[in-house]
Amino acid sequence: MQALVCNALVATALLQTGCGTTRNYGATEQLVVSDAVDRSVQHIDFRPLSGRKVYLDSSYLRQVKGTGFVNAEYVISALRQQILAAGCLLQDSANDSEVVIEARIGALGSDEHQVTYGIPENNSLNSAASAIPNAPTIPTLPELSLARREAREAAAKIAAFAYDRETRKPIWQSGVRHSIATAKNTWVMGIGPFQGGTIREKTKLAGSGFQFGRRSRNASVAEHYDRPPVDYNAETRFNQGYPAFGDSVDGHEMLASDGGTQDPNVPTPPELESSEEANEKTDKPDEPVRVAKGPKPSRPKK
Repeated sequence: MQALVCNALVATALLQTGCGTTRNYGATEQLVVSDAVDRSVQHIDFRPLSGRKVYLDSSYLRQVKGTGFVNAEYVISALRQQILAAGCLLQDSANDSEVVIEARIGALGSDEHQVTYGIPENNSLNSAASAIPNAPTIPTLPELSLARREAREAAAKIAAFAYDRETRKPIWQSGVRHSIATAKNTWVMGIGPFQGGTIREKTKLAGSGFQFGRRSRNASVAEHYDRPPVDYNAETRFNQGYPAFGDSVDGHEMLASDGGTQDPNVPTPPELESSEEANEKTDKPDEPVRVAKGPKPSRPKK
């Protein structure tokens, strides 16, 4: 009777456990590094330079060449996107610009952490047996754990500043933007991996959707400018270079509008309001000039 109870308990324990393995972390490695870059760039607000001709000096970024997919080219393209979204007029040559923006990378890399709650895989018995002559080889003890976590963490440190091209006087600096992105895999009683971290919208079980939690996106910095901020991670359409926030549209309407047409639901950029008001005044026909009539000449009395 006791043997039957023990067998039933063992069978129940085996049915309640599982096993999952992630073979390759190449995609995860690229996601955490690129997410760290995106989180750093999205906090750099170039709106103080809005409307000015700027040139991005990337000479201090091209020397950063990592072994992974994400390197200096990705950082340069991310900065160019943020500069254009802020309303700056990006120039291909420094001689055609008024302001030079210089950017640099202070850190761009990733680390890996592993934590085991239980007995990790080891070959200590084999090492001890090797000290005894003619001792048989003892296989490596497998991992016996209640839970295990593997975490990958990427860090990016980016900064930028701007100065006048002719006078070389400083105009603006962004401050150091330091961001960290994570990817976490967790196994509990052999079941997993439960995948989470900043690179995922929600927790997943071995790559499939698992409704548990949702990450929050960081919005743009709260500064007061005539030009509204543009979310770096959001799809945004522009109307004459000005961000358009209205009802969502599909198809060709998502493209930037032509110079001669403008969506009536989109507010007019401040820099274009003065010119439009001047055009309205010139288009109005001149009103006829009214001449005041003088008093009637008095007639002599009879």
